[in-house]
Amino acid sequence: MIHVEKALQLVDNHLTKTETYTTIPLAQALGCALAEDVISPIHMPPFRQSAMDGYALGSVAETNFTLIGEVKAGDNANPELHAGEAIRIFTGAPVPTGAKAVMMQEKTEKKENMLLLHEQAKPDANIRPMGEQIKKGEVALPKGTVITAAAVGYLATLGVIEVTVYQKPSIAIIATGNELIAPGQPLQHGQIYESNSIMLSTALAKTGFTHVDFFKIEDEYETTLSVLDQAITHYDVVVISGGISVGDYDFVGKALRNLEVEEVFYKVKQKPGKPLYFAKKQNTTIFALPGNPASSLSCFYVYVLPALHKISGYSQPQLQRSTVATNSAYTKKGERAEFLKALVTGDTVTLLDGQASSMLSSFALANALIYLPNDVKEIHIGDPVQVIYLP
Repeated sequence: MIHVEKALQLVDNHLTKTETYTTIPLAQALGCALAEDVISPIHMPPFRQSAMDGYALGSVAETNFTLIGEVKAGDNANPELHAGEAIRIFTGAPVPTGAKAVMMQEKTEKKENMLLLHEQAKPDANIRPMGEQIKKGEVALPKGTVITAAAVGYLATLGVIEVTVYQKPSIAIIATGNELIAPGQPLQHGQIYESNSIMLSTALAKTGFTHVDFFKIEDEYETTLSVLDQAITHYDVVVISGGISVGDYDFVGKALRNLEVEEVFYKVKQKPGKPLYFAKKQNTTIFALPGNPASSLSCFYVYVLPALHKISGYSQPQLQRSTVATNSAYTKKGERAEFLKALVTGDTVTLLDGQASSMLSSFALANALIYLPNDVKEIHIGDPVQVIYLP
């Protein structure tokens, strides 16, 4: 059994970024990492632009102006302003040639075709210069950047319609267990609803992993062997839920050994998620997660999702971490490292009730995990603790 830090290092050492990339429409790139720099094809803004509704002024040395017209957002006209002249202008509109400033309308008074300022304007006030945000030919977003909704909007403002991104891996999720049935069916004595596959697929979809297929296998060796063989052959990443322990009906470990995968580690000194398994076979990455739902999801966030990020070309594959003061006291019952479901609010974090590996009720309220290394035995209110923020 190895420590958490060793397990994380081994996962990282056995993964390489994909060399496969593809050019896709910008609207489909959410959650993908850029495989090359995006260069801005235009200045942004592409012209001097008014930052507010008001009046463009032909000088800043006077407070009385003659109004000669107006310019709206989207207008192609480019009237030239001279000293003593002003023009009505709206937010986002192109600033006329010769304009020295834009005065907000709240600080003006209009009388027929005359404009009176309540105060003298300052040079270039309320004018966004051409290329203020970015200039043509500059790097808009560097290689490795993960495309977010904001990034989509930013690139769209530059006229970008497609981007070159690293191709995301294909993923097989395999749920094992005779006791598992699909939600919606009547429960028989001894059965439980299978939740891990939909839980993990939802977590994957949230970060843009959509090439995901599901398999459900009962606790029977030949079936387990066949499904695992097919999954390892046809998918980049295989995530197995349950069946990795050493019970009489846990056949995953035996099947993987017979398939001659390269076991990197099995069992980590952590709670929850002790029976975590990690292996490789040629270019396929294999994780076997514990069957208990909260344990499975904890391992997914700590190990699987960062691994998928690295394979997908993310420049920063790990989930965000920080040190936060805790509102809770806690004492470990053992010597393993622990991942505790928690809620970060402002600059403090609160430990949630229901930390058992089978309980998802507290996970449903959590936005972070508190990480207690194996050498931390207890925490007190006010202590700084390391938190892992959930996506």
